[in-house]
Amino acid sequence: MAESVELPSRLAILPFRNKVLLPGAIIRIRCTSPSSVKLVEQELWQREEKGLIGVLPVRGGEMTSVAPALSPGAASDSGERSLKSPLATSDAHKQDAKNQPELIHWHSRGVAARALHLSRGVEKPSGRVTYIVVLEGLCRFSVQDLSARGTYYIAHISPLDLTKAEMEQAEQDPDLISLSRQFKATAMELISVLEQKQKTVGRTKVLLETLPVHRLADIFVASFEISFEEQLSMLDSVDLKVRLSKATELVDRHLQSIRVAEKITQKVEGQLSKSQKEFLLRQQMRAIKEELGDNDDDEDDVVALEGKMQSAGMPPNVWKHAQRELRRLRKMQPQQPGYSSSRVYLELLADLPWQKASEEHQLDLKAAKERLDNDHYGLVKVKQRIIEYLAVRKLKPEARGPVLCFVGPPGVGKTSLASSIAVALDRKFIHISLGGVKDEADIRGHRRTYIGSMPGRLIEGLKRVAVNNPVMLLDEIDKTSSDVRGDPASALLEVLDPEQNKTFSDHYLNVPFDLSKVIFVATANRMQPIPPPLLDRMEVIELPGYTPEEKLKIAMRHLIPRVLDQHGLTSEFLQIPEAMVELVIQRYTREAGVRNLERNLAALARAAAVKIAEQECVVPLSKDVHPMAESLLDTRLADGGEVEMEVIPIDVNSREISNALKSTSSLVVNEAMLEKVLGPPRFDDKETTERVATPGVSVGLVWTSFGGEVQFVEATAMAGKGDLHLTGQLGDVIKESAQIALTWVRARAADLKLSAAGEINLLEGRDVHVHFPAGAIPKDGPSAGVTLVTSLVSLFTQKRVRADTAMTGEMTLRGQVLPVGGIKDKILAAHRYGIKRVILPERNLKDLVEVPSAVLASVEVLLAKRMEEVLEQAFDGGSPWRQQSRL
Repeated sequence: MAESVELPSRLAILPFRNKVLLPGAIIRIRCTSPSSVKLVEQELWQREEKGLIGVLPVRGGEMTSVAPALSPGAASDSGERSLKSPLATSDAHKQDAKNQPELIHWHSRGVAARALHLSRGVEKPSGRVTYIVVLEGLCRFSVQDLSARGTYYIAHISPLDLTKAEMEQAEQDPDLISLSRQFKATAMELISVLEQKQKTVGRTKVLLETLPVHRLADIFVASFEISFEEQLSMLDSVDLKVRLSKATELVDRHLQSIRVAEKITQKVEGQLSKSQKEFLLRQQMRAIKEELGDNDDDEDDVVALEGKMQSAGMPPNVWKHAQRELRRLRKMQPQQPGYSSSRVYLELLADLPWQKASEEHQLDLKAAKERLDNDHYGLVKVKQRIIEYLAVRKLKPEARGPVLCFVGPPGVGKTSLASSIAVALDRKFIHISLGGVKDEADIRGHRRTYIGSMPGRLIEGLKRVAVNNPVMLLDEIDKTSSDVRGDPASALLEVLDPEQNKTFSDHYLNVPFDLSKVIFVATANRMQPIPPPLLDRMEVIELPGYTPEEKLKIAMRHLIPRVLDQHGLTSEFLQIPEAMVELVIQRYTREAGVRNLERNLAALARAAAVKIAEQECVVPLSKDVHPMAESLLDTRLADGGEVEMEVIPIDVNSREISNALKSTSSLVVNEAMLEKVLGPPRFDDKETTERVATPGVSVGLVWTSFGGEVQFVEATAMAGKGDLHLTGQLGDVIKESAQIALTWVRARAADLKLSAAGEINLLEGRDVHVHFPAGAIPKDGPSAGVTLVTSLVSLFTQKRVRADTAMTGEMTLRGQVLPVGGIKDKILAAHRYGIKRVILPERNLKDLVEVPSAVLASVEVLLAKRMEEVLEQAFDGGSPWRQQSRL
């Protein structure tokens, strides 16, 4: 190891970029630049490896660098420049591409080094000479000035290390002795830690015991990976106390980093060993069970899952995908995060009915028709269309029939019709409600990358019924809505298209599934909210509602038996006569369907159940039955013991008990009971007559999502400036209809005899207010034009409109009556309200075919082509102007 040497006053300088050579350290470098090669030849090679050079740190710069060292831990030198200042100089011999000198930052202190080994080589094919030099750091020096000698540099130096006498005196300092002990203790602790990993640290322990502490400080620090700034700080630490303090701090930091790394390594190795131990124990347990003959193949979940997947009948492309996922599952441990999701996904693939279908039976159309007639009264056209659909399926089972969409108000039997189709086809039935669905993932499923992902409702429903050809009801398809999460209605385009649903792709499933064998049936209350592309894929069948006569038959055949069964009653306990059901229909319900009717019947059943439950039925005992002794019963109750019960046979007494119950519990609903249970009548036949008793009121017919309704229009005049006021929560379309109606009336005022001969402005000095009652209900649509004109004409002529007449239709500014929709619903609504005459646009004559013949027989339908014809039919005795002309 280096001993104290006597330095010359001048030394050749080898730049060391971003590295520091400390005393006692040994490095190996390879010199390739012309300046460094020249320095080695003149200062070292020619002096037979006994020369000294100075190694001076250089702060990073763009310099012609010496090639990297050949061994780990070696450094590289840097190209030299002629200098005029010891700290910052510019290159006077070599310049960069822009012909500007480069600035080099030299450190003011360096280390004298002695060459321990030199070797020379020649690169081929360039013939360039290179040297490999092994240098040992000896002692520190300070640079006084720099000068150029050819291509390398010479420095005037002064030594910094203490002399031998000064060193002996410094070693007697108590503070230095304490720092030396602390450093040795920390270094010894580091060596003991490193001994477990490296066997070569034994020589380091010998050096720790033989060399001076100030030498050891430099040697220890030189072996660590520390920053350039810390290396420079160690080089500048000439004072022994400062050097030992910094060395102790660096050694201690290196020791702590090694301990943290060991702690992390032990923790990781502990986890690995735990999982390996669990795997080994599982293998041993499996082997023990096999030896005992207690092994159950079903216990191996993965093997059981694979067998289930093999029997699922997946298509080849799906099976290939499932095998790849299964191989991935086998490589995972059960405690891994993705194991559970992968397992659930494979179970879904195994549970889906890829090939399993309901057995196809020979369709019996006669039995299907009887079934429809038993389940549903009326709906002749709808049932006829279903029979046609079934007939086509019978002749060609693989035919892709249209998607039926039942449109109608609530309570008319749309959902039960779909269920009847499933029963007629002998297929399983799935009910999927789409009301309020806003997320496209409800149809197509979620991506498996999301937490809590799941398949869509269609795939989930098919998994539940376990067949690939059920009847699937998409209920309330008009109530889907779109937002930032997607458009479910657009996702249904692929589902309901026979050309696309053969390869339906669920985002969770991520493989195509064939939906072409599924029979889809949809229901909706209105067609308007359904997007046109989706509506184009379905065949719309309208169910407008029931007539009072049909409601009566439905109640007697279906509703009353169901209500009695739901409330634990029989016809022997409660009887609802047909006349009472008819009163319920007329006075308490005016709906298109039968749900409110069923609710009212259920209210009657509940009232009857209360009365029957409160009645005390005294059943006489026969002579063969003996009453229990009271003393025994009282004794057991008094003692707190259990009461023993005796089973009494009632073979001969059952008829007596039944007759007694029947005689005491039978209840027949009458009109008084109706008013007591249901309250006073909500509707009566006098409502229309009372409301049109004054001029300015007309009766219109409108269509809503709950079926047809009767809408009254009221108009009145008052002093003002000729303005039109509209109230009743009206939409833009119906407001425009009111403006058109007033304009037409004002334009035809003279022809209609509404104003005197000299008057020109009908609204001179007065305002007109038009009101649609039931203001809490929004109203809009182009079907109130004729009703508005009739109301205004009635107001100006002070003639009352006929109370038994209702009308519907839109009009143009020229007085032409335009056709409107929902004719069947509107006529049924007029029939429910007891209206006898209905005025319709002439072009709606074709729509009367859909109206039941019984309704047409009780309602007089009047057709009008122009507005004058409507007015002719709306008033008693014809139009008001004709009455005035006859006068």
